[in-house]
Amino acid sequence: MKFKFLLLIIISFSTGVSAQSPSKILKQAEKALGGTKALQSVISRQQTGRIIRIADSSGGSFAAQSSHPNLYHISFEINGIETESSYNGKSGWKRDSRNGLTTLTGDASLNFQAEALFRNSLWLNYKKEKAKILSGGQIEIDGKAANVILYYTAKSVVLKLYFDASTGLPIREEIPAGGSTKVFSYSDYRRINDVMQPFYIKMTIDGEAYEIKLDDVKINEMIAKAVFDFPNTSTGPLPDITSLLKQLQENEDKVDKILDTYSFVQKSTKREVGKDGNLLEKGSETTQLSFYKGYRISRLIEKNGKPLNSRDQENADKDAQKRVEEIEKLIAKNEAKEASQTSTETPSDERGRVSVAEVLRASNLTNPRRERFRGRDVIVFDFEPNPNFDFKNTTSILKFFGKTAGVMWIDVKDEQVVRLEAFLAENYKIGGGVVAKLQKGASFTLEQERLNDEIWLPSSADINLSVRLFLVKGIDINQIIRSYDYRKFTTEVKDAKVDEQKKP
Repeated sequence: MKFKFLLLIIISFSTGVSAQSPSKILKQAEKALGGTKALQSVISRQQTGRIIRIADSSGGSFAAQSSHPNLYHISFEINGIETESSYNGKSGWKRDSRNGLTTLTGDASLNFQAEALFRNSLWLNYKKEKAKILSGGQIEIDGKAANVILYYTAKSVVLKLYFDASTGLPIREEIPAGGSTKVFSYSDYRRINDVMQPFYIKMTIDGEAYEIKLDDVKINEMIAKAVFDFPNTSTGPLPDITSLLKQLQENEDKVDKILDTYSFVQKSTKREVGKDGNLLEKGSETTQLSFYKGYRISRLIEKNGKPLNSRDQENADKDAQKRVEEIEKLIAKNEAKEASQTSTETPSDERGRVSVAEVLRASNLTNPRRERFRGRDVIVFDFEPNPNFDFKNTTSILKFFGKTAGVMWIDVKDEQVVRLEAFLAENYKIGGGVVAKLQKGASFTLEQERLNDEIWLPSSADINLSVRLFLVKGIDINQIIRSYDYRKFTTEVKDAKVDEQKKP
């Protein structure tokens, strides 16, 4: 009995010793690496050395560079085969001698962006970046105790960080990479510019293990931005961008007319980051959409995945019918004004949609290249705000999109946008910031699918942003919108129940 009691005391004591809070573990790591101020002073890093592929002992050169705020490039060459990946602040890409150059999309893009930001600032700004840190407990690595931290970014990318329980130094990282996991193990730390840097790295990428021995690490030396940009490859001549944007505008007008002949279903799902760092669904609404004389009509049909009850559906149908009546009145009013050569009005949710081509004219376009996307030839380029563009006489929504940066895919044959990844490059104020302010870093991913060999139509939109209302209340919006079940119809909507036979 005494033995059991003593054992319980020992277990309780040992558990209390090892169960440090995540913040204390990270503070210990900062101290071990040289101190918080020293780490914050690092704005760029260059690593060069030799790499050996463990499977066959083949070797070659290795290099990695990072530069604030989120530029990152890693490359290595073994037996004449080159592999490199980079994030240039707007888009991520990967190239190797076998498969050529590819712009990263989906989870691979999201994961690599998270890695690029981490390479530059570690966890130092995790509160500002709205990341979460959780304890992953303690494990043993190579006979030594290691504290584990689960680092959840604002977009729920999970980085698994391991720290030597004795020294506090980072000894391993596990970073998601699309459908796989990158693993980096560190040792042989040396002091460079008052900051401890590992000179020995074990790396696993795409299931292949490597050993890296660095010869040199440079801190805070200038790195040309071109290092992170897409390499020039001979992928064939590119079209004239000005002509391409003009054709893109013309095609968007055609798409608007074709879209008038389609109805479709749209499901909007709200999400929140839970206490455990994972994204949780917090409710959804499903609507049936059609277009009447160029204007959108939306009819609610489901909430939280369940059909509306008869009373709620009746009310939703009445709302749709009111929308049709509003459109008819405004069209008649506009026609009367046109006859008298005065300006026209549009319905409350706008007639003309913002043109992607128009947005791009307010941007600087860089790194144009040819690639393949979903079996189609595409032109891909990065874009960023054009500081010389005159926004004085433009719409507020164009002013907003004029502050975005990102990457865009355009189908070569159809000359339509098939995918867009963008983020807000600077804060955007509404009403001088008094009404609302969208925080820098808000991100948007839009993707389309090709239907009936004639048109690319929206399939998904992923929105993640933070808004501060009236200088007081902060709101985080994390929403995914799926559009599907596109169907052609030939008769125009005259009442809210015309599409009843198409209701899923």
